[in-house]
Amino acid sequence: MKISIGNDHAGPDYKKAIVKHLEAKGIEVINHGTDTTDSVDYPDFVHPVATDVENGAVDLGIIICGSGNGAAITANKHQKIRAALCWTKEISALARQHNNANIISIPARYTSIQQAIEMVDTFLDTPFEGGRHQTRVDKMSC
Repeated sequence: MKISIGNDHAGPDYKKAIVKHLEAKGIEVINHGTDTTDSVDYPDFVHPVATDVENGAVDLGIIICGSGNGAAITANKHQKIRAALCWTKEISALARQHNNANIISIPARYTSIQQAIEMVDTFLDTPFEGGRHQTRVDKMSC
């Protein structure tokens, strides 16, 4: 599995912990995020992740900003992206099962690093259910 990750200044510690966790599991990670808490513009780090997912260079993406909202909105501007703002493992699972989300957006200011890692594991391990959900996913794109 290959994952693309990007973050703004709210998430460097989250990103570092997630990357370390994923690499320990043998998952390759492409890092588009900042490593400092100096203020940056999250679209500069989110668009490359969305492009990686959209082009099939990676299997899934992870984006991190303070609330998770701006990052998700930015990623969802890409035609083939379904970025889901998640704040619990259960929502992470549903995002994959029902929406076939291909990017998880994590709100660094509202979750702990441990919660973020658990959400990422759930997101990566949960398959899309298809069936009646496929029809709905097909209607998402204009």
